[in-house]
Amino acid sequence: MTLAPHGPNRVVRFLRVLGPGLVTGASDDDPSGITTYSVAGASFGYATLWTAVLTLPLTIAVQLTCARIGLVTGRGLAGCVRRHYPRSFLYVACLLLVAANVFNIAADLSGMADVATLLTGLPPIVFVPVVGGAIVAVTIWTSYATFAAYLKWLTVVLFAYILAGFLARPDWLAVLRATITPDITFDREFVATLVGILGTTISPYLFFWQASQEVEEERAQGRRTVAARQGATEEELRDARLDVMTGITLSNVVFYFIILTTASTLHRAGQREIESSRQAAEALRPLAGDAAYLLFALGIIGTGLLAIPVLAGSASYAVSELFGWRAGLDFKPYQARRFYLVLAAAVGAGMVLDVLQINAVRLLFLSAVLNGALAPPLLVLVMLVANNRAIMGHRVNGPWLNVLGWFTTAIMTAAVAILLATSFAG
Repeated sequence: MTLAPHGPNRVVRFLRVLGPGLVTGASDDDPSGITTYSVAGASFGYATLWTAVLTLPLTIAVQLTCARIGLVTGRGLAGCVRRHYPRSFLYVACLLLVAANVFNIAADLSGMADVATLLTGLPPIVFVPVVGGAIVAVTIWTSYATFAAYLKWLTVVLFAYILAGFLARPDWLAVLRATITPDITFDREFVATLVGILGTTISPYLFFWQASQEVEEERAQGRRTVAARQGATEEELRDARLDVMTGITLSNVVFYFIILTTASTLHRAGQREIESSRQAAEALRPLAGDAAYLLFALGIIGTGLLAIPVLAGSASYAVSELFGWRAGLDFKPYQARRFYLVLAAAVGAGMVLDVLQINAVRLLFLSAVLNGALAPPLLVLVMLVANNRAIMGHRVNGPWLNVLGWFTTAIMTAAVAILLATSFAG
């Protein structure tokens, strides 16, 4: 089946194709990511805009590779690795993934609670358990079709940041220059910011989520067994490519506009020391007006509602596939108790960290360190699986996916080395 040559059918089919790739890309712009991009814009102005261009093809290549693994094998990423490679690394990887995701969930809930306090006056201690409990309930008790639609439509909230960028009245000539001409300095703060951007944009939890959601989509189409899901048609791979490219492009455009917004307002006004997305939203109000402030603040809450189920779900998929448990959001709670228990526990642990008032910036740092440690070896495994003919058959990666995938692996390895070097240096 091909796209209709003209008329509304083409648009309708495009919207129907969008699913796992769109949600995965959008969830990358979670409140902790917004904090990272806001700090970059406030601290260095337009100087890091080029990173959105650099990371776009790299992230697309990695996520498309993960999508292909899920489509072709009919299994999630951890399930594939478990059956074809030593499990020792997978045990460590899942432990690091769960820990990093819990820290990230806590940071996201904290960011959402801060902004909710800003908008409503309610204390964060009230907001965290209410939102955390609601997310768990919706994820567990709604049908997969409803849940997938909920995530898909929540991606609309990301356009708030694009609108906020225009309201910030940037210097478009300087923006263009910074976008196409990298401005790199090798002081510790700038290097740490670059490493943070890479770690936030190319995160291990997205690898697991992408592959598992492709499997969920196939289950939703009636392919209940692995045998029924194995193999992928050219049309399915083409649709996955369009889905992933759309989702990651939207994600990177939004991250570009967050840097642009904070650079055009906070950095320009000399407010360069911020540590949270709430501080960024508060500072925007006198500089860019109420509209930009509200868009930025509401975007933080909306992206948290999108990202937290993805963070908890990716951890649950990884652990369940590691131990061979039944896993999937299309199952009823009594059919996949351990899968849903891990999901709820991940959100619950994040809520506990917030109740204990552990510093959100510290949680983000811990999450970045764990993701940084996990990303390079996991990327190596992703590339090995994607090029293993015993697993992928004739659907192994093509040359461009391999070039970009291995280049991403090299960059992430270098980023971890730099992070460790700068951390040990104080």
